[in-house]
Amino acid sequence: MQKNRPPRPSNRDRRSRRGLPMRRWIKRLRTAALIVIAAVLLLAGIVLVKTFSGGSRQLQVSAAAKAPVDEQAAAERLAEAIRFPTISNFLNPDQAAEPLRAMQAHLVASFPAFHAVAKREVVGNYSLLYTWEGNDPALKPIALLAHQDVVPVAPGTEKDWQQPPFKGVVADGFIWGRGSWDDKGNLYSILEAAEVMAKQGFRPKRTIYFAFGHDEEVSGTRGARAIAALLTSRGVKLDFVLDEGLLITEGILKGLDKPMALIGVAEKGYATLVLTAHGTPGHSSMPPRETAIGMMSAALTQLENKRLPMQIRGTVGEMFDTIAPEMSGFNRVVLSNLWLFKPLLLREFEKSGPTEATVRTTTALTIFKAGEQDNVLPGNAEATVNFRLLPGDTQASVTEHVRSAVSNDKISIAPFPGNTDPPPVTGTASASYRALNQTIREIFPGALVAPGLMVAATDSRHYTDVTDNIFRFSPVRATSEDLKRFHGTNERLSVANYADMIRFYRRLIENTAK
Repeated sequence: MQKNRPPRPSNRDRRSRRGLPMRRWIKRLRTAALIVIAAVLLLAGIVLVKTFSGGSRQLQVSAAAKAPVDEQAAAERLAEAIRFPTISNFLNPDQAAEPLRAMQAHLVASFPAFHAVAKREVVGNYSLLYTWEGNDPALKPIALLAHQDVVPVAPGTEKDWQQPPFKGVVADGFIWGRGSWDDKGNLYSILEAAEVMAKQGFRPKRTIYFAFGHDEEVSGTRGARAIAALLTSRGVKLDFVLDEGLLITEGILKGLDKPMALIGVAEKGYATLVLTAHGTPGHSSMPPRETAIGMMSAALTQLENKRLPMQIRGTVGEMFDTIAPEMSGFNRVVLSNLWLFKPLLLREFEKSGPTEATVRTTTALTIFKAGEQDNVLPGNAEATVNFRLLPGDTQASVTEHVRSAVSNDKISIAPFPGNTDPPPVTGTASASYRALNQTIREIFPGALVAPGLMVAATDSRHYTDVTDNIFRFSPVRATSEDLKRFHGTNERLSVANYADMIRFYRRLIENTAK
């Protein structure tokens, strides 16, 4: 008997069954593609909304009337100040005693009206504290800071200067010489403004302190710190402190076609560490496998290769938020959407020293000492490494980073005197920040204003016990080429810019103490 068998599927049925998984796969692929497209459109929408929803954060003020300034006379007074080589020295604090006292005599002779209304005190042998008493004791005083000392000229580079660094020449529209920018320009422009106001019979409502340290370039421990301690002992609480600092830069940030004035509301900490590699001294004909110089060289290579990470946080993030609406093109998109483009921005910032310094605790190898004779192995090799600390990092955390990167028990690590953690960050919601912002916009009407991070150390870091509001800003215009002159060759300040600096300080006093 023949068994019943199920009918055999036709070729058409077999093809249909084979096509079913393919159709399911295509359907799933289409679904996935639609999800991806939707996600991309959603992402693009978020990016566009965040890019164009935020309006300008710039303070809307009218330009101030341009106050008259005798530019040539003022420039000559600053030029004469440059001729006093007030080079500070940490190990020899009296090195510049004679030029400091000579320059201070020049101050008295140059600004007689101011000296007639302000009380003058000498602090720490060479620093100056002036008090211009206000007529309303209920108002907190303010303090304008500058420093009298300068850095030396790098040996062998004197011939590279267009004008001798300490000759104080006014030529080609510039005041040339060491200190013209850093920081006698600020010191003298402050006093030029005060002198004119004193001559006109102005008396401030709030007391104004003028604090001029003499050793800022070597940590300010004998000058600014002593002045701040004196004010603290007298129970003085300041509304704000303004010191040298960030500038009005042009062409530094891609996508920004206007000058950018950054107010330093934060400052990096300062930590110098001395590393000493301890080896075995001996004859160079029988060197051991490990030498002091070899160990130190390896350690320094590790420090340069294992740098601290780049970060965007706090003040730097606020700076980008403030600048973003003023940018053009893709740069505006990037700054408005750091949540997405931060890695791209950091890679771009890493290409330049000045920009990288704003997002990283930097590592700088500055001094190396080892050996005295070609056939003698030194017992020790010593290196000095300077770190500028982002707010959030500390001396302790950086020291631990160094210890971990070096990873050699034969290398000791010691801190240098004058090290400080980053000072507290000043908020931007205060009336004093607004007044400073307003003054910049009035005197430099084309400039955009934003908070910023000061990457170098200033005397203001010693004033944290006498005020909650510390600002670091110099009303100096600078391009990327000008930045190379800072502590470098051919330091100079334009006469026109110097006149605007005088106008700036006068207007600031009017806006805050009138």
